[in-house]
Amino acid sequence: MNLTDCVLCPRECHVDRTAGQTGYCGQNDKIVAARAALHMWEEPCISGVNGSGAVFFAGCNMRCVFCQNYDIAHSNAPCKTISVSRLAEIFLELQEKGAHNINLVTPTHYILQIIDALHLAKANGLTLPIVYNTSGYEKVETLKLLDGLIDIYLPDLKYYSSDISKRYSNAPDYFPVATAAIAEMFRQVGTPVYESSGFIADANSEFDISESSLMKKGVIVRHLLLPDCTEDSRYILRYLHETYGNNIYISIMNQYTPLPQVASIPALNRKITDNEYDGIIDYAISLGIENAFVQEGETASESFIPAFNCEGL
Repeated sequence: MNLTDCVLCPRECHVDRTAGQTGYCGQNDKIVAARAALHMWEEPCISGVNGSGAVFFAGCNMRCVFCQNYDIAHSNAPCKTISVSRLAEIFLELQEKGAHNINLVTPTHYILQIIDALHLAKANGLTLPIVYNTSGYEKVETLKLLDGLIDIYLPDLKYYSSDISKRYSNAPDYFPVATAAIAEMFRQVGTPVYESSGFIADANSEFDISESSLMKKGVIVRHLLLPDCTEDSRYILRYLHETYGNNIYISIMNQYTPLPQVASIPALNRKITDNEYDGIIDYAISLGIENAFVQEGETASESFIPAFNCEGL
C-alpha cells in the first residue's frame, strides 16, 4: 500500500496524496496533529494515574455528524504539520513525561507514517504499549500492516443498523466492515493482559480493575449510546458477547454530548437519559457480560473534549 493511490481505509478514494490530493479524510501525505499530551479521560486501565500519552491526529475517514472531536476531524481546529522523525520524538517525550502508553487517536489515514515513526521511536528507546484508538472503520488488509506493533486496540463499534450508520456517518457498510476489523485486531493481540501491583493478570484472573491496573495487551471495544438508538445498542452488545464472550472488554459509554453541529438534527439534540443507559446496562448483565466498563453519574460534558491547541507538537 502507498499514498499515491490511497486505499488505506474502506472509502478507497484512490487519490494521490503525495501530489497534494485529499480524499474523504481530508488529508494529503503530511502528518497533521492537534495535540500530544497526557490524557486522563480514557478507560481507567488506559489512563491510569499518570495519563495516556495521546496524540490527536487531524482528519478522519468517518466524520460522524455528532463527533466530539468535530473540529479536528474537519481540520477546523489549530493543527500543526509534523514529520515522521518529529512524531517519533513526540512518542519518546510522552514516555519521559510518565505516560502509561502511546495513544494514537484517529490514526487510520496516517498508518504508513505511524509505522515508520514507531520503528524509529522503538529503535531509540520507546518501550510503552501502543494503543490504536479508532472508529472501527478499518480495512483488514491495512490492519495487518500493524501486526506486532500495536499492543492495545481501542475500536468503536458504533452501529448495527446500516440506516443509522448511513445517516450519521455516511457509511452504510459500517457494521460488517468494523466487525471484520475487530476480528483482525483480536487475532493480533488476543485476550487482555493487565499489569497490577507488580504482577501480570489475564482476563481470566480474579482481581479488581482499578486505576492502578494498567492494560498491557488486548481489545477494548467502545460503544457510545446515541439518543433513540437503544435497540441498535442491544444488537451490538449481543453480537460482541456471542462472538468474543469475556475475551474482550466492552466500554459502554453514556457521554454523548450534543454539540452545536447537531442543532439542526432533532434526534441528536439531547443527551442520553438515565433510563436509556440503565436499560442497556441491565441488558448487558442479562447477557452475561462481565468484562465491561460502565460510566456512572453525569458524564455528558464538553469537559471530555481537550483543548486542541497544538500542545506537545
